[in-house]
Amino acid sequence: MVLRSLSREVKWICGDLLRNSVRFASTTSSGGRSSTSVTIDYACPSVFDIWLSVTLSWVDPEKVRLQGKVAMITGGASGLGRAAASEFIQHGAQVIIADVDSQQGPQVAKFLGPQAQFVCCDVSVEAQVAEAVDTAMASHGKLDIMFNNAGIAGKAIPPGIADLDLAEFDRVMGVNVRGAIAGIKHAARVMIPVGSGSILCTASISGLMGGLGPHPYSISKFAIPGIVKAISYELCQYGVRINCISPSPIPTPQVVSQLSMFYPGATQEQIAKIVNGLGELKGTKCEESDIAHAALYLASDEAKYVTGHNLVVDGGFTCFKTLGFPSPDQVV
Repeated sequence: MVLRSLSREVKWICGDLLRNSVRFASTTSSGGRSSTSVTIDYACPSVFDIWLSVTLSWVDPEKVRLQGKVAMITGGASGLGRAAASEFIQHGAQVIIADVDSQQGPQVAKFLGPQAQFVCCDVSVEAQVAEAVDTAMASHGKLDIMFNNAGIAGKAIPPGIADLDLAEFDRVMGVNVRGAIAGIKHAARVMIPVGSGSILCTASISGLMGGLGPHPYSISKFAIPGIVKAISYELCQYGVRINCISPSPIPTPQVVSQLSMFYPGATQEQIAKIVNGLGELKGTKCEESDIAHAALYLASDEAKYVTGHNLVVDGGFTCFKTLGFPSPDQVV
């Protein structure tokens, strides 16, 4: 049975709460699965300048999907990567969190427990990506899953194309595209010899339609599905799968931080409400856990015959665009 030590986690939380402020806590249960959700608003930005939302769950042992697997997640210290790390661990995986944040990363790894390990990694530096993969091999002897999730958005209020700062463009491409390529390259280096493995990349709906993000970010995300398709041709010959996920906007710490510059007078809750209101599918919203579930599926053997695919998780946002005809009573 996969049962993460609740007492250990609560002890860690309680110790941290002595130094920080709690915004809210709740306990819920559903069927045979129970969970405790804790949202912590850290009062000291120099320690944690994010909302840390954690679900501690019991997973039915018959439904554990990554037992014995070793996964690496770049950008795993917060946001989508953090959610995926938690999901993978709940399903039995050993997870290496590779992140440039050497302060928050170890804290998150400690929180997630003994199945998590942190390595400091700037994905725009290939040598650091190679070293992170080597660390996984040294610690576990293999790497089954590589989730290239690290990314940056660039300037919150970007200029138009005529005033585009190419140095800023190169910076965004260096992380979002070159970083993903480096992750794919070094994951393939250790997966090809064993004839198996699953590589994932985080794309975006900003890479499916124009006008949904700053030019550098959108261009970088348009590249990801193309990279996946191009490389899947080679990797499928060795039994290695590669796929990507395109989420719709989610109020992750990075998104909230970026938009707070655009809406300087808004609270985090107001910004989250704005982002959550952008969807088309009524009655629900896209959350970090939705992307974690998508990543879990693609990483698991349930997706053993899925490769070269872009899994869009957007509630139908990119499926249609209405013509906006006026109603008859609006026509004079």
